[in-house]
Amino acid sequence: MELPVIGQNKKKEIALTRDCDATTIPSGEKIRLLQGESVVLTQALGGSFTVRTDLGYLARIAAVDADAIGFISSPRPSEAVIPQSAYRHFDIDQVMAKLSTVFDPEIPVNVVDLGLIYLCEATEIEGGGHAVKIQMSMTAPGCGMGDVLRQDALERVKTVAGVTEVDVEIVWDPPWDRSRMSEAARLQLGMF
Repeated sequence: MELPVIGQNKKKEIALTRDCDATTIPSGEKIRLLQGESVVLTQALGGSFTVRTDLGYLARIAAVDADAIGFISSPRPSEAVIPQSAYRHFDIDQVMAKLSTVFDPEIPVNVVDLGLIYLCEATEIEGGGHAVKIQMSMTAPGCGMGDVLRQDALERVKTVAGVTEVDVEIVWDPPWDRSRMSEAARLQLGMF
């Protein structure tokens, strides 16, 4: 479920149709939004939703709770058993493509184009399949969304054919800076 970024002039208040869990941005604190509470959708990318609450803070609503704001819920990736024949079709580019579907909840750019992926490598496992090791950073030290984005990356990469193990580590060295961003991301954000 890939949705466009909601433009400034198209933002509208949405009344929650049911209680739902959310994560405050950037602290990463878990909260409960209540049925009837008004929120404004500010970003809908990568299957998650960023909303501004009526108290003025930003919160991230996961895809499984999309129906609370009027979208179709998307189930979490399953732990489905991948047939042995899929192992020979493994492609590291598919891993990077999945990582490109993980978006920063404050910035409408994916973690690959933001330059947050420091390492992505795979090793073949005896008996079939691949172990994928990912090192990623955040745009600011101590960002509370690290665990959320780490989990998003983990869940997405698990769905790639031939992946049997995934390790996603948050690293802070070297510190992230804007020079790591892709040209497309800099253009999108007006950072020439």
